Amino acid sequence: MNHKEQLLEKINNKTAIVGVIGLGYVGLPLAVEKANAGFKTIGFDIQKEKVNLVNEGQNYIGDVVDSELKNLVRDGLLSATSNYSFIKDLDFIAICVPTPLDKYQQPDISYIKSSAIEISKYLKSGTIVVLESTTYPGTTEELLLPILENGSGLKCGQDFFLAFSPERVDPGNLIYKTKNTPKVVGGVGKDSTEIAAAMYRAVLNNDIFEASSPRVAEMEKILENTYRNINIGLANEMAIICHKMGINVWEVIEAAKTKPYGFQAFYPGPGLGGHCIPLDPYYLTWKAREYNHHTQLIETSGIINDSMPYYVVERTGKILNRF
Repeated sequence: MNHKEQLLEKINNKTAIVGVIGLGYVGLPLAVEKANAGFKTIGFDIQKEKVNLVNEGQNYIGDVVDSELKNLVRDGLLSATSNYSFIKDLDFIAICVPTPLDKYQQPDISYIKSSAIEISKYLKSGTIVVLESTTYPGTTEELLLPILENGSGLKCGQDFFLAFSPERVDPGNLIYKTKNTPKVVGGVGKDSTEIAAAMYRAVLNNDIFEASSPRVAEMEKILENTYRNINIGLANEMAIICHKMGINVWEVIEAAKTKPYGFQAFYPGPGLGGHCIPLDPYYLTWKAREYNHHTQLIETSGIINDSMPYYVVERTGKILNRF
């Protein structure tokens, strides 16, 4: 059998060994689901405190059930380490590291780059690497691929496989978790897509959309979060206008919601929270400049959303001054 056939067989009979790089709010729930599906799973994190907690069966993520984690560790299905050498034993590697912005509002992909460099030192033939961290279109093929090939001496599509599958974690969501949220997978070549999709089908209880390339999968995640960012910006601007006009914006939204098509409710607030929604549109804005395109709508919504904390404080101050 060739590498693809061997890896698919390991996935089907649950003998593939899984590694998850990064044990934060994305990585730990994913590691738990892999282990729950019957795969021996090893998590990696540079923070030894997290590694120790996992190995003790102690949970530190709200979306993970305490008893579930403890049982998986007890049964030997889940463990953690801070030593990259464990990669030499893996068949499937998921990269779930942070992708923040730097002080200039530019993409900071240093965590992806450093992880890729370390992975390349131990990458063996017959392994698939899947990037889950949200990033700009082109990261998988333009950054990750050459690092892995040059560092390992292996050839993608021949010796190892590579794909992008964006995380869709919504921390605190009581309905949609890692297991029941549809997954998008885009590989470097059809074989990589097929293998990655097979692994996620073996783990998750939902549909897998097989994209034609990593760039499509990378862009769709940016679209998801930019869509929310822009519509929240619209809701925030409507709130400001309605206040000046003496109209209740909440009633306006409730009235608009009665239309059964063509409208989805978004609500105003004191600004954007979380890691993804406020940051991800800037990844697209940055990449678009490479193609000589100015993302006017995205940048305008960012200005509106960034101004909301100041607007809320100003309004609160005026109200307090009445007393």
